[in-house]
Amino acid sequence: MKHDVSDPHALAAAYALNALDPGEQAVFESHLHECASCRQEVAEFLATAARLAAAVSQPPPAAGKQAVLDAIDGVRQLPPRVPPASSATARGGTLRRRALPLALAASLAAAASLAGLAVWQVRQGEELRQRAVQAEQRLDDVSSVLAAPDARAVHGRAANGALTTVVASDMQNRAVFTAGSLPAPAAGKTYQLWLDHDGTMRPAGFISGDGTVQLSGDPADATAVGLSLEPVGGSPHPTTAPLLLMALPS
Repeated sequence: MKHDVSDPHALAAAYALNALDPGEQAVFESHLHECASCRQEVAEFLATAARLAAAVSQPPPAAGKQAVLDAIDGVRQLPPRVPPASSATARGGTLRRRALPLALAASLAAAASLAGLAVWQVRQGEELRQRAVQAEQRLDDVSSVLAAPDARAVHGRAANGALTTVVASDMQNRAVFTAGSLPAPAAGKTYQLWLDHDGTMRPAGFISGDGTVQLSGDPADATAVGLSLEPVGGSPHPTTAPLLLMALPS
């Protein structure tokens, strides 16, 4: 992706995300040696990108391992293969003929168990695939803001000690919010984000813990981002004192 290199200061976010072509990267790295503010900005964008990666990671389902182990317990192990005897007695042939229906029944039972396990695995795989697609979309949405040539960041600390960062882009008309060291909310409560439009607080999404989320709503004419504790499900207007009210980066 080509960027305007007439102002190297605008390339900090794209550089942190390794989104510059070789020529742009060389220009910016030369500038980076001489510009302390850009070095600081790149470090901040790298920290934000690391938090973002942690936010979209998906642990495997907690019940997945036990479900597989339970299914394995019901699957009959195949007997070892042995070479046939060079000579077989009539009694041996009779035993083998009697064993055929039993072996067939055991094979069918094993096949049914494996089929059930396969169906479960397909369903689990589809669920994980959908989660991965959603996580990738969230990552793409946030990355596009961080890589925007006009991306700017502002940092703050909430009243509960959480470290926060807002990155906004006028070109993208989007903003993302990152939180670190965010304490778990009390039972029945959730962290809700707000955009301040001339003193009117409008809902802008939720954040459940440390990580990065894209703010919903239109940040174009907003002046600040707020964070408050609200009942689970959210509120149309803040019902508690804000934990954070931070001016949007300009």
